[in-house]
Amino acid sequence: MVVPEEELVLQWEREQVRLRDRVKEEDTEDWQRSPDFSGLERVGGVDLSFIKGDNVNACAHLVVLTYPHMQQVYEDCKMVTLNAPYVAGFLGFREAPPLLQALERLKSEQPNLMPQVLFVDGNGLFHYREFGLACHLGVLLELPCVGVAKNLLYVEGVVRSEGHQSQINTLQKSGDSFPLATASGKVLGKALRSSQRSTKPVYVSVGHRISLDTAVKLTHTCCLYRVPEPIRQELNEEHQLDCENSSPFQADLLSNKVLIPLNILRICVCVYMCVCSDYTLV
Repeated sequence: MVVPEEELVLQWEREQVRLRDRVKEEDTEDWQRSPDFSGLERVGGVDLSFIKGDNVNACAHLVVLTYPHMQQVYEDCKMVTLNAPYVAGFLGFREAPPLLQALERLKSEQPNLMPQVLFVDGNGLFHYREFGLACHLGVLLELPCVGVAKNLLYVEGVVRSEGHQSQINTLQKSGDSFPLATASGKVLGKALRSSQRSTKPVYVSVGHRISLDTAVKLTHTCCLYRVPEPIRQELNEEHQLDCENSSPFQADLLSNKVLIPLNILRICVCVYMCVCSDYTLV
């Protein structure tokens, strides 16, 4: 039986409220309290990628990197079909299931490579109901999670205005940040200048089991460029070669040096990896 969208949204709202009470906004791990994050050895990153025009089929992607060297030790790429509808503010109910499955596969196959903290391409507490995708994954996994968004979500008076741009202009060097405070004064995240190479900030918020200050500091240490490596480092030259071998059409595009959007390349890799079931990255 298909549940009407209005009823589904009400169910999701109630579930968000219930799960929000389980979010921990403080440091819970010993490595988080160390000035240089001593004891942190593995960081993970997850996201979903779509081809423009198709909002149902996507590539669910998980990577695990060493810390602090940012060397990839594990990758999982899988084409998935999303069954839940897209409703603004409820991304977790649509995208969390395939990402959770990717982490369950890792836990089952190579538990020694489970990340100690997970970066999520999206928001955590910086959300309409203070429960974005990073919170959703963190609570269900009981894993420290950090939300890192590339674009500003308009939440309770936080908007892209002249005032917001003026605050961005105060971020003079890598590591500088300012709080994202709602109209009521509550701080739900921070805008961070994550790299000296880019003046555009990323928006960091708590997902679960980490404080905001620690989340911002950790995000900065994981950035070689604007976006933290666990999210950014998903395709390298080897994977592009895999994509090149996936079909004559893609091979022709690559051999002629036609620029292919990153999400399409990623999906090519997913298709290839799903077909080649013996593909393993260690």
